[in-house]
Amino acid sequence: MSEEKGVMSLENGEEIKSLVIEGRNAVMEAFRAGKPIDKLFVLDGCQDGPVRSIVREAKKHDTIIHFVEKTRLAQLSETGKHQGVIAYAAAYEYAEVEDILAAAKAKGEDPFIILLDNIEDPHNLGAIIRTANLAGAHGVIIPKRRAVGLTATVARTSAGALNYTPVAKVTNLAKTMEELKDQGLWFVCADMEGESMYRLNLTGPIGLVIGSEGEGVGRLVKEKCDFVASIPMKGDIDSLNASVAAGVLAYEIVRQRMN
Repeated sequence: MSEEKGVMSLENGEEIKSLVIEGRNAVMEAFRAGKPIDKLFVLDGCQDGPVRSIVREAKKHDTIIHFVEKTRLAQLSETGKHQGVIAYAAAYEYAEVEDILAAAKAKGEDPFIILLDNIEDPHNLGAIIRTANLAGAHGVIIPKRRAVGLTATVARTSAGALNYTPVAKVTNLAKTMEELKDQGLWFVCADMEGESMYRLNLTGPIGLVIGSEGEGVGRLVKEKCDFVASIPMKGDIDSLNASVAAGVLAYEIVRQRMN
């Protein structure tokens, strides 16, 4: 069973459903009802009126659209009655960036936000959200493309943190960083070529940018960062898992804030 399908159970017995929506009417109604749709799969070459309307609605909501062959839709379908369209709805509602800033203001704290680039593993995302909550981060920001959404696996791995830590999904991560700089934030990203995190001042309104283990932080996003931080490593391999790197740097920020 894929991570987007079925039901996941948390340790407390709570069930988290990741909704697969099939059929033209059902998908259109989901958009009109304001459900957070992460992905839309459409039969490639289908040009009839209802499908074109669904595609227009998806573009209006900045939903990622994949045009695929009939065999791919058949693999994704649970009912066999997809009518050329299948939508994947998020297991949780997304927040707005303004909600994250408001959470910091309500606590009387400098904003502390974790931004993720190229994180496509749901277990990594869930673990980072869990760390964000425990480290006192006010929220997490992910991009709409090249990123996993709030699937049931993410919710389960977060161990309930998604109930308390807002996650915003933005179209352009670099542009969002520019807007947050206008709000007084500065940004540090994790990279092996950076300066040791122990030599950097990580206090004040801060955004911590984490990339994937393989690709790291993208060039455009990295260019928006004010500092690049490295984690000292003494072993024989050259990188940490993304969620572990996020935890190490997040708690260095916590340590400096406490001092």
